[in-house]
Amino acid sequence: MDSSGSASLTFDDRRALGREARALTPRSSHGGWQPPAGRADPVLLLEEQADTRIAELIPIRYGRMMVSPFTFYRGAALLMAADLATTPNSGITVQLCGDAHLSNFGFFGTPERKMLFDINDFDETLPGPWEWDLKRLAASFEVAARYRGFREKDRNAITHTVGRAYREQMRTAASSRVLDAWYDHLDADEVLAWISEQVDANRATDSQLNRAAAGVAKARSRDNGSTIAKLVGRVDGRLRILANRPLIVPVEDLADASAALGGEQETIRRLLAEYEGTLLQEHHPVHEYSYVHMARKVVGVGSVGTRAWIVLLRGRDDEDLLLVQAKEAQASVLERFLAPSPYDNHGERIVRGQRMMQAASDIFLGWQRVPDLSGITHDFYLRQLRDWKGAVDIERMRGTGAMLYADLCGRTLARAHARSGDRVAIAAYLGSGVVMDDAIARFASDYADQNERDYAAFLQAIDTGRLSAIPGL
Repeated sequence: MDSSGSASLTFDDRRALGREARALTPRSSHGGWQPPAGRADPVLLLEEQADTRIAELIPIRYGRMMVSPFTFYRGAALLMAADLATTPNSGITVQLCGDAHLSNFGFFGTPERKMLFDINDFDETLPGPWEWDLKRLAASFEVAARYRGFREKDRNAITHTVGRAYREQMRTAASSRVLDAWYDHLDADEVLAWISEQVDANRATDSQLNRAAAGVAKARSRDNGSTIAKLVGRVDGRLRILANRPLIVPVEDLADASAALGGEQETIRRLLAEYEGTLLQEHHPVHEYSYVHMARKVVGVGSVGTRAWIVLLRGRDDEDLLLVQAKEAQASVLERFLAPSPYDNHGERIVRGQRMMQAASDIFLGWQRVPDLSGITHDFYLRQLRDWKGAVDIERMRGTGAMLYADLCGRTLARAHARSGDRVAIAAYLGSGVVMDDAIARFASDYADQNERDYAAFLQAIDTGRLSAIPGL
């Protein structure tokens, strides 16, 4: 069931649909995880995924995944999608993030220059069962909490918090006026005020509030200017993106001949010109920028190996610069198990999914399709490289802080799902009790066990030479 027919149903009808779904797929059925017979080899799935990526970067991806069970989990979205496809299905569809782990939430700047807390990665977005995102989010907290050495009791409380926060926020959205539910968001000042309330209630400490405030301030400092100061300089008198091989490689160092280089640069110029038509504003500031330089950049964990460019643009003069990221958009890992995207261009799939789920989106968010030097076409989506970006550092995460963060992420995911799915039906399915919270926590614990088994198999594949990894990059 999706939200497309909600307008023709009364709110009572929508609540009834949620209760009917609960009868067909009991909430308790979502609890726990056992690998099904014939479960796919996790290493084989990673090898299949590598087939469409830049071969020389795959060892960097594996090197980042091997750091810990949590970094492995970040890169194993395909493995979990295959597993989620075998679990009970509520039948209620939303626009899924597709990779809703805790590191894909954080702060970012809006076009109105406010700072929001929201989901910030949509590479795998696709319509699907809302509980898939919730299970991936809760399991990410369990995996991260184990890595940090938290006690089982504390881990259980954290994963319960994810489910409870999601349920409470979805029920709030279901009882809200329509526009209130659509416009609902969480900005940085509200986050700090909420943490301050937790301090007053002895559920948080002053030091946690101070760290949160410092994190917001740091995110505000990570703007376009600071990024340019770090990545751009003059080479032979010309503005250039500075090399940091193999993570940042200027385009001229990737081309085999000057003719090919010129063609690649012309491709990017055309990409920028044509992508302007996919932006929301009819008259957009990108029109006033001209192309200067570009470089390939390795990004993230799960995305390593996909084609990602950073493009330097010039506005009024050499003091008016902008960095835009053009990131390859491949098929969502969910598409093997759900209906294919209705969009021919996967960049469009990502952009439209992001615009649907986020409270506000980057004004430079758009898409395009271009051929590479060999004539093979690739889909891309474009955005500012950084704009007030900030995320949690799990290396510093502690028990009570993780609890607060679990609450924020659970509520934020519910807000995103409430915009695209039938919030009334989902809220009715969840109910007012803790049945679904308990089920999600049991799933998270069991799936963290599965992640550890897969991680061990992954490390063994590296030890035996089946996979090649370059750590430390």
